Amino acid sequence: MSPLYDTRGLLLLSFGESMPTKMPDIANQAQAQTEGVLDWVGMSNIEMPIMVEMQGDTRPVSALVEAFVNLNQPKAKGIHMSRLYLMLDELSVESALNQPNLAKLLDNFITSHEDLSDSGHVKFEFDYHMRRRSLISGKLGWKAYPVVITGNLTQGQLDIELAVKVPYSSTCPCSAALARQLIQNSFNETFSGEVSAEEVHKWLGTTEGIVATPHSQRSIAEVKVKLAANVTDFPIVDLVDAIENALQTPVQAAVKREDEQEFARLNGQNLMFCEDASRRIKHALDHIEGYRDFWLRVNHYESLHAHDAVAVASKGIDGGYA
Repeated sequence: MSPLYDTRGLLLLSFGESMPTKMPDIANQAQAQTEGVLDWVGMSNIEMPIMVEMQGDTRPVSALVEAFVNLNQPKAKGIHMSRLYLMLDELSVESALNQPNLAKLLDNFITSHEDLSDSGHVKFEFDYHMRRRSLISGKLGWKAYPVVITGNLTQGQLDIELAVKVPYSSTCPCSAALARQLIQNSFNETFSGEVSAEEVHKWLGTTEGIVATPHSQRSIAEVKVKLAANVTDFPIVDLVDAIENALQTPVQAAVKREDEQEFARLNGQNLMFCEDASRRIKHALDHIEGYRDFWLRVNHYESLHAHDAVAVASKGIDGGYA
């Protein structure tokens, strides 16, 4: 290609030569238009695959990530967002998410913003798929549990939180009592005097016998736990198992008729107001080591009412969840 000349025929630049340039760095060179410190600055909704370590198992998940540092220099124009992104990318392709690597990531966030920041925050949101066995037939199916892992590092103090959402079925104790009363009334209207067990057995198998059923609804337990320092990976399976075992009525994946019948029995034997469900979970979490603190909220999405029934509980430690 020909050299570049101006309109007077003077040589400006021969191709193959490089024009010396220096790209502007506004974040470093410019002052803030309005001075002031900021609690958090960073990015959210970063789409990224992550390898997550959980109780000896390392699994890929598709995560939404947010990454922040504080800005404690009032005159600074801003932070270096690309540095945060590249550190997340390095974790994504070269490592796995566990508690030590999460602590290292947050420390690198702060180190990369020397003289600007002394706190870092990161959050990973993803669905964790688990194989769940049916109640009687033993058939296996997948269930997806929403999971959030959050890390904060402030002035050397590390705080890591694991949160899960677990769906289950709740059957109203009041509705069950009212249904039983209607069945008793129907029995009295149908039978008088002596009656054989065979007649009653046959009657109980009809819609005339079981004239009413209690209302039940899908419900969600939201649980957040603060992990102790000696927990190196994320006990997602243990936490989900503890919640489902406490409630006894988790929603199912693969279901045959015998499984549905057993599910109906479990609902009948585990009648729960939202208060009952929250106390069950709280009691279970109180006896698990490795959780410094916990918070939970149960949501019963009522089939009778247009509103939901909700109960909230926490471990109840000083300075903890409220």
